[in-house]
Order: sequence, then structure tokens, then C-alpha cells
Amino acid sequence: MIAFVQGEIADITEDTVVLSVNGFGINVHISGRVAAELPGIGEKVKLHTYTLVREDAFLLYGFLHKNDLELFKKCITVNGIGPKGALAILSTMDADALRYAILSKDAKAIAKAPGIGQKTAERLILDLKDKVSYDDTMISMEVSEHAGGAVQSEAVKETIEALVALGYGQTESMQAIGKIPNAEEKDSGALLKEALKYLF
Repeated sequence: MIAFVQGEIADITEDTVVLSVNGFGINVHISGRVAAELPGIGEKVKLHTYTLVREDAFLLYGFLHKNDLELFKKCITVNGIGPKGALAILSTMDADALRYAILSKDAKAIAKAPGIGQKTAERLILDLKDKVSYDDTMISMEVSEHAGGAVQSEAVKETIEALVALGYGQTESMQAIGKIPNAEEKDSGALLKEALKYLF
């Protein structure tokens, strides 16, 4: 299978990019989020790819980050979610936000993706809750570097509950806390105050 494609951007649409590689134009399906992050036409780019071989087609799905590719591959294992549905989800939220939504059982956030209903979102959470972890998120990796450990302390849990009570979603609450330096050293009052700064 093709692990990545690297080449010059020849054309971009909202769901595909054509890369010029050694005289060939390779069509790669992408999410709206990837399309927005790509450099302009004529620029070089490397996309990590998933290859789908069907009887009538040979399709490539591309991602700028391996993190997104890995989560895409997990999403398409869920019954009722094909590559198109997985791309729709990753167009609506990045890989970290999706992991937060799965871990916090926030089906409402996932169901915002076009073509993904509440029941499909709930099935995705049920199927992937044991296959994703907070430690896989980019924010967690950054926090761990200067915090020296996991941030899922009792104070963090209390802060998430408080933010949800204030009307924020569980996913955005977890993301806001993930941005706080040395979160595990702070009490819930301090965490709440700092998290609210990121939510405004």
C-alpha cells in the first residue's frame, strides 16, 4: 500500500487535491480541514495516505499529520462509517477534538458532521472508546512535556464537570484544560479560572 505521496500541488478542491509526482497527476481525497491547511498551487506537500482498493476504483485518502490518518483508519472500522463519513467527521473537528469527544462521550459534537447522525456518533464512541486515549492527543503530548505526567487528576474532572454545568461541551472543556500549563499542579478553582480564558 502507498504510505505517503509527496509532490507539487496541481489543483485543490474542497475534497480532493491533485499532486504532480514524476509526470503523473495523483488524485487524493482530503477533508475540508486538510484543504484549508494546504499551501497554494505549485507548492510541494507530503500527505500520509490510506489506500482503498475496490473492484471499480483505486482511491487515496490523504492527511497532513499521521495522527489524523491513524484516527481515520479507526473510524472506518466502525459499522456505518465509510471513508466519506470519516472524512466528514475530520472536516468538522481535528483528530484531538474527535479523541476528546470519544473519551467524554460527546455524541452531539460528533453528530455535527454532515451525514453522521446521533446513533452513528454513539456507535463510534462505543466502538472506539477503548481504542483511543488522551495520551495520544497533541495537546497531551505538549502538556506532558512541561507537566511531567497525565493531567486527568480529580481537579481536572471537577473542572470539566463545572464547565459542562456552565453550558460548555465536554470536548471543548477538555481541550481548554489541555492548554493549561502545569494543570495537574492546580486546584479546580484555578483550573476553572484559566480554562474560561481559553473558552472566550
